[in-house]
Amino acid sequence: MKANASETAAQEFREVLALDPKNAEAYANLGVIAFFQRDYQNASQYLRNALAIDPSLMKTQALLGICERRLGKGTAQALLEKSFPLLKDKKLQLQVGMELAGIYEQQGDLERTASVLRSLVNLDPDNVEVLYRAQRVYSALADDTLNKLAILAPGSARMQLVIAERLVNGGDLKGAIEHYRKALEIDPHLPGVHFELGEALWQLSPKDAGAQAEAEKEFATAIMTDGDSAGVECELGGIAFLRSDLESAYAHYERAYELNHGDAEAQLGLGKVLMSTGKPQEAIKYLRMAVQTDPLNTEAHYRLAMAYKELKMAEESRHELQLFQEIRDAKGRVRQLYRQMNKQSRALDEQLAGIEP
Repeated sequence: MKANASETAAQEFREVLALDPKNAEAYANLGVIAFFQRDYQNASQYLRNALAIDPSLMKTQALLGICERRLGKGTAQALLEKSFPLLKDKKLQLQVGMELAGIYEQQGDLERTASVLRSLVNLDPDNVEVLYRAQRVYSALADDTLNKLAILAPGSARMQLVIAERLVNGGDLKGAIEHYRKALEIDPHLPGVHFELGEALWQLSPKDAGAQAEAEKEFATAIMTDGDSAGVECELGGIAFLRSDLESAYAHYERAYELNHGDAEAQLGLGKVLMSTGKPQEAIKYLRMAVQTDPLNTEAHYRLAMAYKELKMAEESRHELQLFQEIRDAKGRVRQLYRQMNKQSRALDEQLAGIEP
């Protein structure tokens, strides 16, 4: 079998069974050979014979589940469900999980499909096929939830909030601000809205003093209504940093770090302020944290490179600059893809609008 001489191996395993008809391993290996030859009917029979002798063979049970799914048998689901959490072989567990997710998706059970796919993403975070299936199912779940919300509460504050969030994701901050304000008109105590409105106001005109003041007012209201958070403190720190008020900026970022030691923005903010106050050695501690917390954060890599450069650590600086460039280029390609997707989405919306009665 290791030499890929499957026909010779199959003959030897059959000879083993002639001498020892209760040899579970021989049956299991014959099942494996038939499986990889896509002879699912015979593979299924061999694997069943192996399990009848030794029910503890989890790999055999998993392969039998896959075979039976290929053969359209209803027993496949139970076999896959039983073996999936017990498998130690990563490759086989991925295959079994994908088969099981496919069964649940065909049944229309998106919650169970998503649960299996979350396990697979944790098992292999860089698997393109798993990520594709996961995003498709997550999107379907999100759309189902949004449709239900639109039917049950089309004029609600939460619906306005959903619209605003969609507009933010589409880059329309001005439109988003309008809907955040509509949400607050409907429900002035809606949790989270003041923070999101403050973010949108500041992002729309980050260097405008009026926008900064308006955003600060919303952040202050967010603290009163929802309590303090690392997110709010980081936003206030960012505004203070833009004003060159480094003392206030450091205080806000330090407070954010106290509230959440794992917040990448708080770590990055402390690093930025320390660099600006001529303390690159202290800054490195926080910038390294930021890079570890958020490996794709281009600003964190760039600022860490500058800190290394300041300390004459040339090799480390070059490494971080290279990472910065690679991540920036990759994000540029992703942005281009999203722009294309949004363009196609708008074209489809226009097309559908044109055929409405």
